[in-house]
Amino acid sequence: MKRNIVLSLPNLLTYGRILAVPAVTACFYFEGNTPRWIALGIFILAAVTDFFDGYLARAWQQQSALGRMLDPIADKLLVSVCLLVLAGDGTIGGWSMIAAIIILCREILVSGLREFLAELQVSVPVTKLAKWKTTVQLIAVAFLLAGPAGDTILPGTTLAGLTALWLAAILTLYTGYDYFRAGIGHLIKE
Repeated sequence: MKRNIVLSLPNLLTYGRILAVPAVTACFYFEGNTPRWIALGIFILAAVTDFFDGYLARAWQQQSALGRMLDPIADKLLVSVCLLVLAGDGTIGGWSMIAAIIILCREILVSGLREFLAELQVSVPVTKLAKWKTTVQLIAVAFLLAGPAGDTILPGTTLAGLTALWLAAILTLYTGYDYFRAGIGHLIKE
């Protein structure tokens, strides 16, 4: 039974999302537009699995502790590493670095808060707004991965990605505050 859960399709999709991280990163070691399109394709496939792994796990009653642990890790790895790669290649720069830093800091802080609250056996459910935040982050990163390659086909692709990144940062601040507010009572009792 345990082997079946480890190798269930929902968990395999999550593993695939984790494996997409180095694949997207590797694309940035090559010049030209083609590697960016490949990175975007890999990223889109990985982002789609974010919906299907949870949906299938619930529909097929294959939810597991492993899946609940790995799913948010896979999401955070995918977004965080892409933001770092995009900052490294200059697609995200200047003032937009602040938006990326907000997103990265929130992800680390909320992960730490969740870990602390888990020790106290306090669950912090994912809100609908947090799911929207993730969706906007994924859209922003997708546009930014296309970046200069996308601008050759649809001018303004990078600008749309940077705009979505700022929207994601605002949602990130709000949802991060929600999580902190939900956990503050437990932090003060300590």
